[in-house]
Amino acid sequence: MASADISYSELKALIEKGGLLLVDVRSKEEVDRGCIPGSIHIPLDKVETDMALDASAFQQKFGVPKPPLDTPDLIFHCQMGRRGAAATEKARGLGFQKARNYTGGYKEWSEKAGK
Repeated sequence: MASADISYSELKALIEKGGLLLVDVRSKEEVDRGCIPGSIHIPLDKVETDMALDASAFQQKFGVPKPPLDTPDLIFHCQMGRRGAAATEKARGLGFQKARNYTGGYKEWSEKAGK
């Protein structure tokens, strides 16, 4: 099985390529202070319910298409990596077998991308 982790450079390349669903699982307060462009916000405690929504409900709630279960382009992240890893495990439990965690999290992104 593909690694559940993704690096900053891999994430940056995927964002540039497009077609990625990047899910920020931090708290609303954290997201309000800054987020990775193009990400959608699903707090960690909502990952299982929100990722289990049917396609039309998901699209309505987040304004983006729900990814297919076999997508390699579903990435979760938090601030430092731990909640992202937990979210990735939850998504894999729902059948998103290739879901990955951006381990550097928003902390690394904001340092490297220069806020």
